[in-house]
Amino acid sequence: MPHSIQKISLLEEMRHILRRQGYAYKTELTYCDWVKRFIKFHSLQSRETLLVDSESRVEQFLTHLAVHKKVAPSTQNQALNALVFLYTKVLNAPLKSVSASRSRKEPRIPVVLTKEEVAEVLTLVEGTAGLVIKLLYASGLRISEAVRLRVQDIDFGFKQITVRDGKGKKDRVTPLAHHLVAPLQLQLERVALVHQKDLEMGFGSVYLPYALAKKYPNADKAIGWQYVFPSKHLAPDPRSDMKRRHHVDQSVVNKAIKRAVKQCGITKKVSAHTFRHSFATHLLQTGTDIRTIQALLGHTDLQTTMIYTHVLKQGGQGVVSPLDTLLE
Repeated sequence: MPHSIQKISLLEEMRHILRRQGYAYKTELTYCDWVKRFIKFHSLQSRETLLVDSESRVEQFLTHLAVHKKVAPSTQNQALNALVFLYTKVLNAPLKSVSASRSRKEPRIPVVLTKEEVAEVLTLVEGTAGLVIKLLYASGLRISEAVRLRVQDIDFGFKQITVRDGKGKKDRVTPLAHHLVAPLQLQLERVALVHQKDLEMGFGSVYLPYALAKKYPNADKAIGWQYVFPSKHLAPDPRSDMKRRHHVDQSVVNKAIKRAVKQCGITKKVSAHTFRHSFATHLLQTGTDIRTIQALLGHTDLQTTMIYTHVLKQGGQGVVSPLDTLLE
């Protein structure tokens, strides 16, 4: 079988398995891209060649990424995860052990805004993007989690938001701020109106994970499954080519953050994730237990959450500068 046909066949099978297991479309694209790079790097011609000396080939590829491409540790781990998925789920030949040169991960203190800076930024953001940004800070959400929220994930009665399929494919519950109840209720009213118009036009279907569309044939058109922050336009679903209304693109939110931060004159390197960092740090400042914050953020390892304790040591490890004591 020609090389190109074999590659397409392998990647198509990988896509089917990723979709069946409910992986995000972005993850599907990323994993398939890493597999293509791996195959090209070793000039592999068939599935059979993929199975020959597989651990050694994976190690060589990962070492190449670290030593020659100088990729970040997270990028190298992403490539490893893609190849582990390939060998475990697609080729049914799990890698026994992989020992490659690893990219160095230097410890970095997260960028955090003060409460005053957060307040200033939030007064300058509005509309859908503004509501998403407020949720990032109010509930400690990742931007990907915020834009993927479904109507049924917001519980006004218990004042909580359920994050489904977060990082590590875990569900968790995080608080819904009282000040966002009214804006979110108004947003859901808009969603209902848009959805009704879509249904009248013969559309209204939304993507469902884990083959739920087959198990519940009409769920894809139910209001509960619609996105809280839908896109302004209908577009073909890349998985099925069905015309659907997806969620708002993350770039819309990122651009709104960039404009507001510039307008405030804040020189810190602020991203969407900065609001999640600020959420955790400000909770620590008000005495919230570190393990509670770990659960709210969805961290598996407590050490990941402990990084926020370093932010609280103002003045560098919490010491007073000798200049201040000299001039007192």
